[in-house]
Amino acid sequence: MSNAAPARLADVKRRIAAAAAAANRDPACVRLIAVTKTFGPAHIEPVLAAGHRMFGENRVQEASAKWPALKERYRLQLHLIGPLQSNKVRDAVRLFDAIHTIDRGKIAAAVAREMEKQGKMLELFIEVNTGEEPQKAGVAPREAAALLALCREELKLPIAGLMCIPPLSADPAVHFTRLAALAAELGVRWLSMGMSADFTTAIACGATHVRIGSEIFGPRPSAA
Repeated sequence: MSNAAPARLADVKRRIAAAAAAANRDPACVRLIAVTKTFGPAHIEPVLAAGHRMFGENRVQEASAKWPALKERYRLQLHLIGPLQSNKVRDAVRLFDAIHTIDRGKIAAAVAREMEKQGKMLELFIEVNTGEEPQKAGVAPREAAALLALCREELKLPIAGLMCIPPLSADPAVHFTRLAALAAELGVRWLSMGMSADFTTAIACGATHVRIGSEIFGPRPSAA
């Protein structure tokens, strides 16, 4: 499967470029985050060898086990795209270059403290629960402005974008459009939205970061 990953990566990049062109957008404005959740270095190395340098992980603990050695060998950017718990903030700030899941004041404050303590600047996104699903992480759309103000004005965090994961049963375009409108209203320029099943729709709606795993690496192993 790892040998197929570079060809899959090239195909995904072609599809991203086509979707951007169809939306009258510059393909260079869409960043591809290759999601490596449950995949080990044997799967990741061929993609690194093919020249890709932006990756995403869902769990801090899993990422801590496999990425430090790879980061020593390659100049790459690692994005946290899964929920962040308070007790993992120190490790997350140390390992990751971007966090897409700031969703409450407590986490934002912890990230601010650790960034200052470690002398490190990360790219940060606020996760918005556009479907307002009670079981899902993310700030409610109506509360996003208050969280952004807290981050920027009180905590001095450089929030650059918004992120969402649409409900499984919903039309993703509705949620991508909602997130894009909210970003425009709040004055943030980046939109982290779109995964393997819907990234072309996300690009049509303005995504600047798409998070794609299975379309590059194939079906995930049954055990993490």
